Amino acid sequence: MKKIILSAFMLIGLAFSAQAQDISKNALGLRLGDNDGFGGELSYQRGLSKNNRLELDLGWRNSRNYDAMKLVGIYQWVWNIDGGFNWYAGIGAGIGSWSYNGPGNPVDDGGTFLLAAGDIGIEYNFKEVPIQLSLDLRPELYFGDDRSDFDNNYNRFGPDIALGIRYRF
Repeated sequence: MKKIILSAFMLIGLAFSAQAQDISKNALGLRLGDNDGFGGELSYQRGLSKNNRLELDLGWRNSRNYDAMKLVGIYQWVWNIDGGFNWYAGIGAGIGSWSYNGPGNPVDDGGTFLLAAGDIGIEYNFKEVPIQLSLDLRPELYFGDDRSDFDNNYNRFGPDIALGIRYRF
């Protein structure tokens, strides 16, 4: 009886692991989201293995009062749902800089920050064309220089929801 149960678990495990992953070696595109005004990010994904990849995102913000940049690296685990649908989760870190040049400040003010990030999302890889669409949530926790937390417009915690579109190659 133990052998039958063990064999059943092994067959189920084999069935789940046999699902084909569609992780491309490289993907380049845009990640468009919110995250305290960092609306757009250049996004690059590099497949490391069959189920893991590294994502690098360079974000920027240019407004009337604040300018900022950030670079985030996320290590992701990818699981196939069905066909071209995958879901993924990951952890990472980043670095950035900001400058304030708004009213009430006679001199430019700025600083740097570090961040820790998590990531969870879903993606679809089209078969006919090498395009990937994704939707993810990336909570980020910031550490470093601040200007009264960007005058209460910039918080130490940023939940970032973004839509990504990438070209896979």
